[in-house]
Amino acid sequence: QVQLVESGGGLVQAGGSLRLSCAASGSIFSINLMGWYRQAPGKQRELVATIISGGSTNYADSVKGRFTISRDNAKNTVYLQMNSLKPEDTAVYYCNGHQFKNLRWYDYWGQGTQVTVSS
Repeated sequence: QVQLVESGGGLVQAGGSLRLSCAASGSIFSINLMGWYRQAPGKQRELVATIISGGSTNYADSVKGRFTISRDNAKNTVYLQMNSLKPEDTAVYYCNGHQFKNLRWYDYWGQGTQVTVSS
């Protein structure tokens, strides 16, 4: 069982930057897909960015060009660099791991970290 712990959230003014970290209790090398999701009040959880074990990335249109996802397998950590933040980026951000093991898929979630962007 992999446990994920997010950190790095906080309050920032519009146009500012934050870097979120997601530390895994075990190796992320075998986790096929790592990602960040977010959920704003009254809205459904949505995909922000993903990165596969080979390093390819994917982003939601709303964050393309502003956010960067990366992974450090040696540190078992995934990062989300967020630049040019907007008030609409305000949400709880969740780290996710998607792993194929023993002929089935497993989903792992962190507890979330709050990001608040003031105008």
